[in-house]
Amino acid sequence: MYATDGINGRTIAVALHGIEPATFERCAVIRDWLADHGIDRVTLLVIPARDLHPVGERAPAMVAWLSERRRAGDAIAQHGFQHSGSWRRGEFSGLDGAETRRAVHAGWRVLKLAGIEPDGFVAPAYAYTSALHRTLAERFSWWAGLLRLHRAPSAPGASGRDPLAPAWSMAAGGPITRLLSPPLLRAGAMLPLSTLRLDLHPADLARPRHMMALERVLQGSRSRRAVTYQELAGV
Repeated sequence: MYATDGINGRTIAVALHGIEPATFERCAVIRDWLADHGIDRVTLLVIPARDLHPVGERAPAMVAWLSERRRAGDAIAQHGFQHSGSWRRGEFSGLDGAETRRAVHAGWRVLKLAGIEPDGFVAPAYAYTSALHRTLAERFSWWAGLLRLHRAPSAPGASGRDPLAPAWSMAAGGPITRLLSPPLLRAGAMLPLSTLRLDLHPADLARPRHMMALERVLQGSRSRRAVTYQELAGV
C-alpha cells in the first residue's frame, strides 16, 4: 500500500478479469453482485481484441457499460491483446521486443478508439516477460503482477520497492486445483496485509462453491475500503 499517496487503513482491491463480448453479461452480473456486497470500486480487465475482433465494433453495449462504470468510479485495465495462450503460458511468452510492442500498442489503440482508454495493464495469467516490462514502462504508469502492483519508473513517487499485495483467486486448472481454491482463498484473506487483492473471473459465476467462498471473504472484509488499482498506484 502506498501510504504517501493517501491510501490509508485497510483496503480491498477487486479485479474482474476477462471482460470481452462473450463474457460481458456474466461480468455485468458479477459487478452488480459486488456492489450488493459494498464493493463500490473495481478494476475491470478488458480484452481489446479477442479473436482479433475489436471490442468497439462487436459490443457497443459493453463499451457503454464500461464508460458508465468508469464514471461511477471503476478503473479500466488493458488485459493483453487477444488473451491467447493458456493459464500456464501467457500471451506474450515467446514474443520478441518488436512483437510485444506491436501487440500492446495495438490493444491500447483498439480500446482508445472505442472510447475506453485503459488506466493500466494486467497481463493474462500474470505472465510477464522482460520485453513486456520494457514496453509497459513506455505506455502505462502502472501494471499489476501476481504479488504486487508496479509503477513505471517515470511515474510520480515511483522510487522504492512496490509493497507486497498478492492477488487471490479461484485458480484455473483441473478439478483438484478448483477443489483446493476456496480454502486457500479464505486463508489468503486472513493474512495481515494492509491490502487484500481479489481476482474474479466470469467462470466463477457458474461455480457455486467459488461464489460462496468469495462471499464469505467479502463478508469478512467489510471493514476494508474498496479501491481500484489506479488508486493503489497513486498515479
